[in-house]
Amino acid sequence: MNRRSFTKNSILAGIGIANFPNIDIHNNPKTYKYNLKYAPHLGMFRNLAGNDPIDQLNYMADLGFKAFEDNGMRNRDKKLQLKMASTMKKRGIEMGVFVAHKIYWDKPVLTSGNQNSRNEFLNDIKKSIEVAKRVDAKWMTVVPGHVDLKLNFSYQTANVIETLKRASSILEPHGLTMVLEPLNFRDHPGLFLSESPQAFNICKAVDSPSCKILFDIYHQQIQEGNLIPNIEKCWEEIGYFQIGDNPGRKEPTSGEINYKNVFKYIHSKGFNGILGMEHGNFSPGIEGEKKLILAYQEVDKFI
Repeated sequence: MNRRSFTKNSILAGIGIANFPNIDIHNNPKTYKYNLKYAPHLGMFRNLAGNDPIDQLNYMADLGFKAFEDNGMRNRDKKLQLKMASTMKKRGIEMGVFVAHKIYWDKPVLTSGNQNSRNEFLNDIKKSIEVAKRVDAKWMTVVPGHVDLKLNFSYQTANVIETLKRASSILEPHGLTMVLEPLNFRDHPGLFLSESPQAFNICKAVDSPSCKILFDIYHQQIQEGNLIPNIEKCWEEIGYFQIGDNPGRKEPTSGEINYKNVFKYIHSKGFNGILGMEHGNFSPGIEGEKKLILAYQEVDKFI
């Protein structure tokens, strides 16, 4: 142990570890019982847990996290998918979202009504069913793509709704749900789906338990603000949340969003789903990972 660590640990021991209830004598985060199902992703704790995905999952469980999300799960090796699923089952971790299809950030995939694009999307949905079964997932993320600059917006909306209705008919027999993610204009200019009321209207039109909203708090803070009232208005169509503070898209307490109140409100509504931690770490390295963990414990304790 180096002199700095020895001095720090001696001070903690001397004043009493009870003054630091969320860390141990070696300044490591302790297991915490969270009020909501926050879902880390691979790489978030690579310095503390190592690069192996299984080690990272076990570390998340050791910290008290009860969920996990992985945007790239669909493209992972099947053996790894099965190994990750087995680990999550053993450790009591619920699988969150993965991205269900190839996302075209600059192409009007579902908006144009192009039959080839629609077929590609629906085939990806079918393939994602097998991934969902393999990893015991219930949700998958869908992004409709770019606006079609040559087509009236109302026609684009009709094309998106029609495609999502067909996708819902594929997913419904399996009890799976695609969650539509509105993305902000600053980070993703030109995308069709950008606001929560828009997603709400689409879900109402599709009218299926297999089509709900992914309310990304970071994106909607930038796009529209008024977070709690908009969550309230959309509540019956929200299936999943994602987290990130603004500016920077880092952990809660790093920016302007009052996550203590937002999480308290979501919990008060009886939400039993998953809140994906789709953000980076504000500070680098091991200390940054510890700060991220303590930030979640800090905002969660106000629930």
